[in-house]
Amino acid sequence: MLSLLKKKSDAADFRQTAPWHANFRNVEKLPDIKVVRTAFFVNAAAISVALALLIYFASQEWHLHTLRGHISEWQSQIDRDRKASADAVAMFKKFQAEEAKINEVEAFIKSKPLVSELVTRLAETLPPNIALDTMDLRETGLTLRFSVRGAPDAASGHATAYLEMLKADAVFSKGFDEFTFTSTPTRNPNTGRMAVEFFLRLKGAKK
Repeated sequence: MLSLLKKKSDAADFRQTAPWHANFRNVEKLPDIKVVRTAFFVNAAAISVALALLIYFASQEWHLHTLRGHISEWQSQIDRDRKASADAVAMFKKFQAEEAKINEVEAFIKSKPLVSELVTRLAETLPPNIALDTMDLRETGLTLRFSVRGAPDAASGHATAYLEMLKADAVFSKGFDEFTFTSTPTRNPNTGRMAVEFFLRLKGAKK
């Protein structure tokens, strides 16, 4: 009885155990049965990158082409306007030179006192014993020649006093900065008076 049960148990265990056999499959040579293969995604990604680079370089090339066109157009305008620009620059420099001359003359004229004003002021300030013979206004200053009545010592004193008065005068001190005798007073044999000469240097004039 025990032997029969043992035989049945062995038979059941044999039926539950899968039969053994050798696996001779070569996995690398088996066909790929996936619906979407991995190579497809790799190729798609590579193509996308290539297209993006192509579009980028094409846009850059078009931008460079457009820029070259603008540069060529601008250069043509520069070449066309170069002569006119050079003429305008030369004319402007000539104008500056002429303007400098005009400004220099204007400044010189403004710096010189009016002759009419000087004559009027001399007439107002001349003492009774001094007469004006000549006046000469030049770029450096004003030369005045007088005839002074009286003895040599007295005439020299009158001339010195008048020179000091001109130095302190508001009209003459405004345009002149040096008041001097040009020479020693001498007697004029024709008139018997003392000949006196003053020199008044203009402010800013070269010595």
